[in-house]
Amino acid sequence: MRRSLTALIRPQQLHRLNAPATAIDGGAADDLFSANSRISQLARMGRLEQARKMFDEMLDRNSISWNAIVAAYFQSGRPEEARRLFDAMPPPLRNTASWNGMVSGYVKTRQLHEASAFFDAMPERNVVSWTAMLRGHVEHGSVGEAEALFRRMPARNVVSYTVMLGGLLREGRVEEARHLFDEMPHKDVVARTSMVAGYCQAGRLSEARALFDEMPKRNVVSWTTMMVGYAQNGHVDIARKLFEVMPERNEVTWTAMLSGYLHAGRSETALELFHAMLENPPPPVATCNAMILGLGQNGEVAAAEELFQSMAEKDEGSWSGMIKVYERNGLETEALRAFSAMQAAGQRPNFASLVSVLAVCAALATLRHGRQVHAAVLKSHFDGDLFVVSALITMYVRCGDLGNSKKVFSIFPAKDTAMWNAMITGHAQHGLAWEALAVFSDMRCAGVAPTTYGGKVEEGRSFFRSMAKVYSVEPKTEHYACMVDMLGRAGLIEEAVETIQKMPMEPDAVVWGSLLGACRTHKNLAVAEKAARELRKLEPGGAGHYVLLCNIYAAGARWGEVAELRQAMRARKVSKSPGCSWIEVEGKVHVFTGDGGAAVAAMRSTERSPPCWSDWEGGSGRRGTSPTGASCSTTWTRSRRSRAWGTIARSSRWPTG
Repeated sequence: MRRSLTALIRPQQLHRLNAPATAIDGGAADDLFSANSRISQLARMGRLEQARKMFDEMLDRNSISWNAIVAAYFQSGRPEEARRLFDAMPPPLRNTASWNGMVSGYVKTRQLHEASAFFDAMPERNVVSWTAMLRGHVEHGSVGEAEALFRRMPARNVVSYTVMLGGLLREGRVEEARHLFDEMPHKDVVARTSMVAGYCQAGRLSEARALFDEMPKRNVVSWTTMMVGYAQNGHVDIARKLFEVMPERNEVTWTAMLSGYLHAGRSETALELFHAMLENPPPPVATCNAMILGLGQNGEVAAAEELFQSMAEKDEGSWSGMIKVYERNGLETEALRAFSAMQAAGQRPNFASLVSVLAVCAALATLRHGRQVHAAVLKSHFDGDLFVVSALITMYVRCGDLGNSKKVFSIFPAKDTAMWNAMITGHAQHGLAWEALAVFSDMRCAGVAPTTYGGKVEEGRSFFRSMAKVYSVEPKTEHYACMVDMLGRAGLIEEAVETIQKMPMEPDAVVWGSLLGACRTHKNLAVAEKAARELRKLEPGGAGHYVLLCNIYAAGARWGEVAELRQAMRARKVSKSPGCSWIEVEGKVHVFTGDGGAAVAAMRSTERSPPCWSDWEGGSGRRGTSPTGASCSTTWTRSRRSRAWGTIARSSRWPTG
């Protein structure tokens, strides 16, 4: 029997932020040094208002004072105010460290365009300046730009080498990374650990272990990296053995071991280890957050909820994790409610929660809720975040509000391929072909590749890897489908198959359909037949994969197989369904069929609650027509509703007038 989580976490077990408050809040600063230290400490604790108050009350300030308060605003996700303070800094106090703080701050808030502008404008640069900009390019996925910058650096240190090493490893360029590693004049424990991590990510565990064993000095990070390498490559039991012999453990180590079990689907073992961890209080909030996400990934929504409710202290990661759990498990209404509760609790949304809830709004096509989330984005100062803005544009496009999607798109300076593609797709789906072509032309003029195929495959791989490692956004089925589609279009069929085999979840029809489509283009019959078999299991009545496989057989002059496949379609009574589309108008979602039918269903949504699935109405009565043309009653089960809604939402046909 699983032990209850309700009483596991006690308030007295947690570190409370109020504990050091008396030391920080009491009285004016004794001297300039202590005042500067207190400003930085308050900022690290998230007490921005108190830090600003102390700064404003200082009778004497030096460059460290100004740099500390600027850094405080960057740490709190408020780059605009950080810039205003930098501009207000007296010129004699504005030194190289001040400029470096701005570059690093913009890099940390993922605003590479602004970071580059400050870097280019610097009157004087040092190795810290160059390394900060180098890190920005690497974390943004622009490893080519990072390499060019690295070659231009007048001086390098071990940090510069390690950052560049990480960029190469992130792209899977292990041999080049090893060559750079061997060139390093000095290798510290961080550089060696990075190389171990790179080997682990590439699945080269024997080389990783050899380098790990050769390390003259190891720290807890080195041990944890090797342990995680085993866990991520499916050797959780070996990881546990390493965990048991580690000379030192910290909360990251415990969390990594728990995540290894959860990633392997072994929730019970993870919970047992979590209970053992509770014997040495306090349980870190970060560990609880990882447990919530892992349990949710394994479909253990109730256990994740119980743990969340039992936490005496919750941070933004706790709330965003719970929202992600709901989103991942198709509980859109609960996700919206959790987001509202997060705001009501006074917790500021982070970019992960905003991306998740925007995805929910896009899935439901609920424009009203999407606009409310947009307001939260502006209030939280995440309107400069690449992931959030991309999700915002996608939400407006899927809700049919091209006007607002254009506004958001036009004011964002660093547009990526996903944003351009969302705008092109949005215009095309609304029948605005000429406008879609115009956006496509603008995209090419801006120097952005139309797709991530061809020469952009490596960039696509890098972006996919960075989702979880850099942005803490776990790839979902649709992201894997995009990877399979990208690799397939580039002719990398075998790599696409390997990607499917490594998926932590069961591939759906979209994934196999992407592979089948690629097989048609590149005439790979063996893989096509495998993909078609999987599609028949998932969608036995679907006509699309039959038609695609027929076309592949026909292209190879395999007329006997074509005839057999068509006979099988007739025997199974498989026929193509008319395309469907839907649109939200004044709180109702109207459904249309591609055979010329009028609106056949509408979904009500109340002013205060998310759309209620049981409120479907027919156009003239209480019965409507399902997307496949069959009559359906207004009382559907949740799974039937989800399947029907998914069929509608995936349709590429939209009403044009």
